[in-house]
Amino acid sequence: MAAELFLREQPIFSTRAHVFQIDPATKRNWIPASKHALTVSYFYDATRNVYRIISVGGTKAIINSTITPNMTFTKTSQKFGQWADSRANTVYGLGFASEQHLSQFAEKFQEVKEAARLAREKSQDKTELTNPALNITSHQVLPSPIISSNGPGEDKLFRSQSADVEITTEKERLKKMLSEGSVSEVQWEAEFFSLQDNNNKLVAALHEANANVDQWKKQLAAYQEETETLRQRVAELESQGAHDSSSENNKEELSQTLEELELLIKAKDEEIQMLKSQKCGRWEAEGEREEILQKLQELEARNAELERRLHLAEQTLAETLAEREKIQNEVTKVAEIMDVKIFELSEIRQGLAKLVESN
Repeated sequence: MAAELFLREQPIFSTRAHVFQIDPATKRNWIPASKHALTVSYFYDATRNVYRIISVGGTKAIINSTITPNMTFTKTSQKFGQWADSRANTVYGLGFASEQHLSQFAEKFQEVKEAARLAREKSQDKTELTNPALNITSHQVLPSPIISSNGPGEDKLFRSQSADVEITTEKERLKKMLSEGSVSEVQWEAEFFSLQDNNNKLVAALHEANANVDQWKKQLAAYQEETETLRQRVAELESQGAHDSSSENNKEELSQTLEELELLIKAKDEEIQMLKSQKCGRWEAEGEREEILQKLQELEARNAELERRLHLAEQTLAETLAEREKIQNEVTKVAEIMDVKIFELSEIRQGLAKLVESN
């Protein structure tokens, strides 16, 4: 089957790209058609006067999409583009190695689309000229009745002028009806495919927006839970090191960082609420999504820095407690030695008193 695609057609443009198809179950996830980049070509079928995009993997046609005037190729990123094929009931996606390759493919798509439109108009004009309903000639009209004015021997035949006018009028009316019908049919078909493509784009954008909102909700919940855990940990450290003056600065820094983290989470929550209110009216939110992802990455970096500071505070507190315990042990030893010395002095005093009394 794949070899038959090249028998009647000749490639007019070729490039290499990674081929994807939309998941028919979810209508929002991309399924790779192969592990490696494939050759994607524009073909022209001179016998049927149609243009197609074809990509073959082995002996199987991965892409076999006939280009129609109502199709639209959309660039979704710097190296990725897609188009919907209503006849194949799928959406094709192509990932290119560079932005230049994507631009070349998009320009060729526009050229082929225009050529397909001209071919369709030419085919319609040819159909109108060869339609049997318009091939009404004069020999199909019944002859006008014989008018006898001077008797049977001098009969003369006359063609009715009114019949000619009626034939011409009917012919023009049929031409007009067929022309209007063909134009209306093309217009309705183009409008139908355009509405179908727009509907598919809106559905895909809605699914993507909902998935992004759900993902942001989960990330926000995880950050809130982690923040609460860090807050409890800081509270424990504050209770343990209430008498340690050397750790006060670290506690203040941790508290300030926690407050900043809470402000960032609150701002993130406001952004999610804003996205919820705008997702029904704005489908071009790619830039905002990237900005939010960047902010999330910054938040993760701040969170990592907070964990590092918390770890340092714990180490400092542990060292301080160990030092204080060591000092307490030394004080206890000194107190014990003093008690022994005081006892020895008391015995010496008693001995001196007994010696004085004996003298």
